Amino acid sequence: MENYETVVDAINGLKDRGYVLDFNIAFDKITCSQDGSCLNPSEFEIMETYRFEGETNPSDEDVVYAIESKDRQQKGVLTSAYGIYAEDVDANLLKKLSFHHE
Repeated sequence: MENYETVVDAINGLKDRGYVLDFNIAFDKITCSQDGSCLNPSEFEIMETYRFEGETNPSDEDVVYAIESKDRQQKGVLTSAYGIYAEDVDANLLKKLSFHHE
């Protein structure tokens, strides 16, 4: 696994390694506006995670996920704030994302 200094470095590094889609959280699934797809928690795997903690500003706290669909047709990046800035997420999706924070 790579070691990145910033969120932008992580995103760019993952894109260079083929994680080209941009995923977003949509309550109980992740979505991709580039190809219009939706993936439920059972349809994707988190291949890598990178956690960044803001030294002085809590809004700088972020997690970058490298995500691949189980059919290996889609590879992309999901960024998500955590703590008090975390988005409204379904329990099943939150469980999947939280498991990879360890």
